[in-house]
Amino acid sequence: MISGNALYTPGQRVRVIQQVPRLSGSFATTVEGTVVKFEQQKTGSWYAHAKDDKLWLDRLELRKDDGETVVLNLDRNTRVEPAR
Repeated sequence: MISGNALYTPGQRVRVIQQVPRLSGSFATTVEGTVVKFEQQKTGSWYAHAKDDKLWLDRLELRKDDGETVVLNLDRNTRVEPAR
């Protein structure tokens, strides 16, 4: 996971690869699109020692080539790279 708003700027094309660990191997998904926005947003979940007593997640909003908007939660199993 990479954090910091300067890394993802609106209009930038990126490919996001997310892996979900499983008992045998992992499952990977890939989404490619143009960055709409990147920010930290708090969830509705309560977490005692976090800012504002909420759990904060890095969220990346993309617009795919077909116009669909996708919001991705970035974590340690997420890789974001420039798209070609």
